[in-house]
Amino acid sequence: MKVIGLVAALLVGLATPVAAAPDCASTLDCSYDEINQMSMPERLGFVRDMQSGPAAALGAGDRWRNIEGVITFFVDRHLGAPDTWVSYVDAGIVEGIQRGIAIALGRSADTGGNPGATKWASYLTRLSTGQLTTRSAHDRAWSEAEQASTEYGNAVAEARGVPATAVEWRFYQFSEMYRWALRNRPFALDLLAFYGPLIDPGLARERVPFYDWFTDVAESAPSYRGCELAYGFAQLHPIAGVFGIAGLFLAYVTELFEEYQRVG
Repeated sequence: MKVIGLVAALLVGLATPVAAAPDCASTLDCSYDEINQMSMPERLGFVRDMQSGPAAALGAGDRWRNIEGVITFFVDRHLGAPDTWVSYVDAGIVEGIQRGIAIALGRSADTGGNPGATKWASYLTRLSTGQLTTRSAHDRAWSEAEQASTEYGNAVAEARGVPATAVEWRFYQFSEMYRWALRNRPFALDLLAFYGPLIDPGLARERVPFYDWFTDVAESAPSYRGCELAYGFAQLHPIAGVFGIAGLFLAYVTELFEEYQRVG
């Protein structure tokens, strides 16, 4: 009888469907913790599916390709396992995008407590209604939304007792510099006009197309290459003699300009 009972229990178990993983790109309501538990390849697919799916209706079918580049870097370096600092910060960004899309589409008002959600919703609404026609206006709105989502992810990591390591924090500063560049286009171009000839004779001449390439959220290659550079520097030591975000920007320009010339 015990054997029969065991067999019956096994058959019942086989007949009971296993709960499928949530299709976040369709539901747009996955929690921060559900996203944190995703692998980086799963998140890469999630971001791509959001762009080609619901975000496309808002004219945002390619607005997070640079995020794709960052996540691809994490995949290649085997970084971002669930419950790590990288995972927590990235989950904040991805959740903010997801909930922002849902809010902009009128499918939800739930931010999940992520302050980036309302900023992404505002960005997407302005984008879809033609209010972000200039590069400066677009990039500032995009940057402010990502900034809020990123800071939220970092705050969750610290609250859960998983602060960034020294290497991770130096790497984080590169992302801060990237968002600074998006928000400060005129000033950054002036810096390149002044320091460009000292860095590379061609930089002053090509500073605008180079800057457009580096800050293009619709391209994955610049963010991937930027992550490679930033992580390499972060593993060695802080960049010596750099003061402020503008100084950090100039410190990376030489390598980034070489990459721009290579792919261009």
